[in-house]
Amino acid sequence: MDKTRKRQLGSRYLIAALGLTFLACKNEVKPVEVEHELAIVKEEPKEIHEFGFNLNDYVVKRDTIRKGDSFGQILERNKVGYPKIFHIAEKTKDTFDITKLQIGKPYTLLCGKDSLELPKCFIYQPSLEEYVVIKFHDSIHAYTSRKPIKYVEKTATGVINSSISETLEEAGLSQVLANKMADDIYAWTIDFRRLQPGDRFKVIYTDKYIDDSVYVGVHNVKAAYFEHNNEPFYAFRFQTDSVKGIVDYFNEEAKNLRRAFLKAPVKFSRISSRYNLKRRIAVYGYKVRPHKGTDFAAPIGTPIMATANGTVTKSSYTGGNGNYVKLRHNATYETQYLHMKKRNVKVGQFVKQGDVIGWVGMTGNTGGPHVCYRFWVNGRQVDPFKQKLPEAKPISDSLKVKYLEFIKPVKYQLDNIYFKPDIKKEENTQQPTITQSNS
Repeated sequence: MDKTRKRQLGSRYLIAALGLTFLACKNEVKPVEVEHELAIVKEEPKEIHEFGFNLNDYVVKRDTIRKGDSFGQILERNKVGYPKIFHIAEKTKDTFDITKLQIGKPYTLLCGKDSLELPKCFIYQPSLEEYVVIKFHDSIHAYTSRKPIKYVEKTATGVINSSISETLEEAGLSQVLANKMADDIYAWTIDFRRLQPGDRFKVIYTDKYIDDSVYVGVHNVKAAYFEHNNEPFYAFRFQTDSVKGIVDYFNEEAKNLRRAFLKAPVKFSRISSRYNLKRRIAVYGYKVRPHKGTDFAAPIGTPIMATANGTVTKSSYTGGNGNYVKLRHNATYETQYLHMKKRNVKVGQFVKQGDVIGWVGMTGNTGGPHVCYRFWVNGRQVDPFKQKLPEAKPISDSLKVKYLEFIKPVKYQLDNIYFKPDIKKEENTQQPTITQSNS
């Protein structure tokens, strides 16, 4: 092909290519430009309510009472002058004694949201539930209130391999449940030191929360079922005296599970010296020095409990007894508790079994921290461990009918809590198993 012919063909190909490019550009869809307006959503801060105030309205300052702190010093540190502090103290003295602030207790200052941040309100919390509000912005007044409390009913089941404490611990549940079952409910019917592998339990209990979120602990046990050595033990909580607030646990036949007296006036203690009328002591030349009490050794500050319902007949101090309390339970029985660090009751006061009447100390004639527990029967001191102690007061016939009606739905609820798994139906089960649910 000659050169002229080649040039003509090349020109045609070029024209065709340009034509196709033009058509493609002509048919190309151009993007549509859309203007977007930016939507700005202004979120309101979430309201935080505490102590009856919306905390968003204030600058909140929290602290705890420190050694040497006083109400006046705290306000002075926060730019409140002494004349106003004195005026606040005078106006609120009939409602709250500002001199009784305790070291370690929390307090909150609600301050103005301006450059000065002057306090408008002082809030003191003597306990998790209770708080005292002292307002002094526009007018001065004080009042005491309590945080909202919520009770949540829960259930748990467990199968024992070694002890109930280990079973609950492995499940992350409160040891209070173990203490309540061992000390409050089944103390006289089951020896928890001799539980058998395969023993199992079900419990309906109530947890307590403050402000819906702060867990306080187990409030009470509503009902329990314990199967020990293949024998079932039911327990139902029931109030027998609304005036004195007496609550007991009864079985499905309305029999009281408690005895009239606790085995010991302190928990988690050991007997360091028993009742012994022939005791001889080296320091006294091995002469006979009768010991008419039972000594329970425990750390200083351990709570001492009334072993039975009764009335305080003595709350005093002597050189030998130290701080001591004596209770009359009825015409037959009296008890006495010696060497207390501090007494917690007054003469004439009625106390219930388990109430704290004082704390272990070393006052009077004592060589170490303990409580000397003395027991009288018809005016004569005896060894409480050798007495056939009475059962707790039985439920009255009229109240028994009410009780049996009361426990019907509770027993149905308890019976319909199933063990998962049942150690007696599953072979080779090695670990204790516990389940928990909210009701």
